Amino acid sequence: MPPKLYLVRHAQGEHNATRDYTIHDPLLTATGMSQCRQLQSEFLHHAGIDLVVSSPLRRTIQTAAYSFGPVLARSDVRFILLPGLQEVSDLASDTGHPRQELEGVVADMFKSEDVEIELGKIDFGHVTEGWNDKTGYWAYTRDAISARAADMRNWLFQRPEEQIVIVTHGAFLHFLTEDVTGVKDAMLGTAYKNCEVRTFGFTPQSTDGDAHIVEIGGQKSQVASEAESAGGGEDDLHVVEEVRGVTG
Repeated sequence: MPPKLYLVRHAQGEHNATRDYTIHDPLLTATGMSQCRQLQSEFLHHAGIDLVVSSPLRRTIQTAAYSFGPVLARSDVRFILLPGLQEVSDLASDTGHPRQELEGVVADMFKSEDVEIELGKIDFGHVTEGWNDKTGYWAYTRDAISARAADMRNWLFQRPEEQIVIVTHGAFLHFLTEDVTGVKDAMLGTAYKNCEVRTFGFTPQSTDGDAHIVEIGGQKSQVASEAESAGGGEDDLHVVEEVRGVTG
């Protein structure tokens, strides 16, 4: 049976707080770290998760490590970085570090932080040279992003695990879930909040080479719920422009 998916948008990054998208591969803010702690405390499925996958950008790696520490502390759970989950735009804030630098960058990122996982658990094997070039397969075009979103769905469909956490980015989530048309028409109503979690499953018609997912409900992140109850929180105009840029 195909796995159940918990799709997570990363916690607040420095670029979200400052609107400065020239920051290269930004880290989480103090607020973002707090969001991760809250998500960890409220997430009900730590014991059932079999795999954690993340975009190789620093804010998503941090979000995965701090939000799902109890999962990653288990020796049987892998933590895989997948370049296909990176954000869509070619802005500095959405551009990762070169493969030859990434392991050192991640080690430095956690050097002064209290992280619950062994850094050796992080699997960099899928992070190939050129993943951060934003050209060709990785380009900031609708066709390229849709293609890698399809590849990610197909990869996840074929995994043997039963429940998988996927930590990625706001704009890319709309491509992964094939909700791009709705985003173009009403982006502010459908944007994922920082640390929001949504649960998805594969359609019965999905195959290894043509997999599709649908939302199946489940626990809603309290972080996102509080933002909505306060009037929707602060809409991420960065994500709005990214999605419009490849759909409009």
